[in-house]
Parts: sequence; structure tokens; C-alpha cells
Amino acid sequence: MYDAVVIGSGIAGAAAARVLAEEQGKRVLVLERRPHIGGNCYDQEDEYGILIHRYGPHIFHTGDEEVYAWLSRFTDWYAFGHEVVARVGEQLLPVPFNLNTLKLVYGEEKGEILAGKLTDIFGAGARVPILELRRQQDPEIQAIADFVYENIFLKYTMKQWGQKPEEIDPAVTGRVPVVISYDNRYFGDKYQGMPKDGYTSMFEKILGHPGIEVRRGRDAREVLKLKEKESRVYLEGAGFHGAVIYTGALDELFECRYGRLPYRSLRFDFEHYEIPDYQGHSVVNYTVSEDFTRITEFKHLTGQKAEGTTIVKEYPFAYRGGAGEIPYYAIMNEENFALYGKYAALAEKFPDFYLLGRLAEYKYYNIDAMAARAIALARSLA
Repeated sequence: MYDAVVIGSGIAGAAAARVLAEEQGKRVLVLERRPHIGGNCYDQEDEYGILIHRYGPHIFHTGDEEVYAWLSRFTDWYAFGHEVVARVGEQLLPVPFNLNTLKLVYGEEKGEILAGKLTDIFGAGARVPILELRRQQDPEIQAIADFVYENIFLKYTMKQWGQKPEEIDPAVTGRVPVVISYDNRYFGDKYQGMPKDGYTSMFEKILGHPGIEVRRGRDAREVLKLKEKESRVYLEGAGFHGAVIYTGALDELFECRYGRLPYRSLRFDFEHYEIPDYQGHSVVNYTVSEDFTRITEFKHLTGQKAEGTTIVKEYPFAYRGGAGEIPYYAIMNEENFALYGKYAALAEKFPDFYLLGRLAEYKYYNIDAMAARAIALARSLA
């Protein structure tokens, strides 16, 4: 009955399924283990009528014209320039640390001098990884780096990753730069915003094609069997000869045969208040003493008008595969990449079996990059 099977209905699976069905006329079966579509982007109204992101905030941003145009077929946008602040003592400081932050910390006069020095060294608009800034010889630049490192980066990173910053892959630390700019927006991309009617509505439209069948609440391992001796995939007991795109956790597909791939997970504690505003910002990072890493206030993300407000606090912890736990962030280092390679080698034995997404590829993707990769992969299967 099907020409292709897609495991997972997050942005990777949904975009791939749509291209396969719409552009290639294939009959696509999407298997989703959760009771809803959209993966970690899933949003819904809570019991108070506030639109929340069940798995933490997701802000769309991209400079990719093709991806923006493709997704815009399925949603209008609420224009939103995401700004984040960090609570350091009694101050709320813009992050990433930028030239505005510099003046709040050092005062207007000295901040202006230091801003000029940073601009001369790195150039206007540069995004300098904190660990690179610490290697500078200028004592004033080192002092800036030490402040950012101790007050904004170090403890936050240790909470988030359960490691010292020097133990983390540079691809991760590079995502926390000092920005040589007066722009307080967290992202610098041309297009920034939220799906106007929410992510779930957008995913419903992406998957709403007559050539796509979505089965929710169905673990792929119940209907899809990989028989290694035959290097063959079976769907509901019969040999399957079409393409399979897998977006789930690769180690779990093979029952963690070589050990579990390490991830960081998150616990989300939602709180509702019958007040119009809780913190005045969409996201406040707590970089020093608290057990949680940040608080998100959803009304500031979505522009929703309501008398009350809902927030969520995020508590990181090591993923162990327990009931209700979700793997969010791959812990990228050479040892873990080598372990992942063993599982990838198992998957390579099956023809027309493709790995796609954060979990299946054990790497980090923003939404736009994930959509672009999914579209490209699906088109390559024509």
C-alpha cells in the first residue's frame, strides 16, 4: 500500500513526507510514537487558554529564502525578534553578551571605550565564541571574557550539559558568542517569528496531503522490523521495498546493543499566574545559582492577548531512557561519535534506509536547517 515509510512527524519527518507525496506522487506512511504530530515543536492551549510549547520554546529563524518560502505555504507568521536576558545578581543583561550589555556592566563611558576596542579587534557584527575571547592577550578584553565566562557562561553551561565548558565540543560553545553589535536580538537572521496559528497548525497543513497517512501513538518497532541477516525491512510482516526515513533515536532502534548514546534531557515545570505579565521578557536565563536554566513566558513569544500568563521552568538532567524522559541534546565528543558510528554502520546494511534528524544523526539542527536537509533528502529519492 505504501511507497515510503517515515518514522517521526517532527520537522524532519513532516517535511520529507510532504515532498515525497506532493512532488513524487508517493504513498507515504508516517508512524508517530507520540499521540500528537510536530515532534518537540508541538504546541497546544493549556487549561487556561494560553498557547504553550509543551517541549520548551521553539523560535523560527532563518536566512534561507527557499526554506522560508516553503514553510510559508503552510502558515502565516507572527513577526517576532527574539530577545533573551540573563539574570546576574539584580541585573537583567541582554544575551548573547553584546555592546549594550557591555555598557550596562561597565557604565556608559568605559563601555564605549571597550566597545571600540572589541570592534577594532574583531569587526562590527562579529560573533566571537567565548573561549576564543578568553585567549586574547589584552588585559581589558580578558576582563570582559572573565566576566562573561563566570557570570553568564560557566555555571549555565555546567547546568545545561553537566560538564565543564572545556569538555564540550566547540560546536556547542560556539553557539554562545559575544556579539560585537548593539542589536539585542538573539538571532541575526532575516526572517524571525512564530507560526501565526501555532506550530501544530502548521504541521497539520504540511501533513495534510491525500498521499500521506499518519498513525499517531504507534511505535514504529511494532510494525517495522529490521532483519539484519537478510538486510531487509519488513512492514507489518511483509517485505518492504520502498524508502524508509528514520528520524528517531538510532541506538534505541537497535535496542541499545552497544550501550546508550548520551543525551541531555529536560524537565519542564509549568506554572500559571492570574496576572497580565510575569517577567516582561519571553526568556530569562538564570545563569548562576538556581537549579533551572531559564524561564519562558509564552505570551511574549506568541503575541497572545490574555488576562493570565503561563511560564515554564527548565531543569536539565542526564537522559537515562526512563519512562517519560526525552533525549534533547546529543553530547558531542569523539567517544560518543565513535559509539554513534557503530549504530550507523548497522543502519547502512539496509538498502533505501535513511537517517534524518537530531536523534537519527546525533547532531544539532535548527528548524530551518532541518527542513532544508529533509527537503533535499526527499528530493534525492525521486
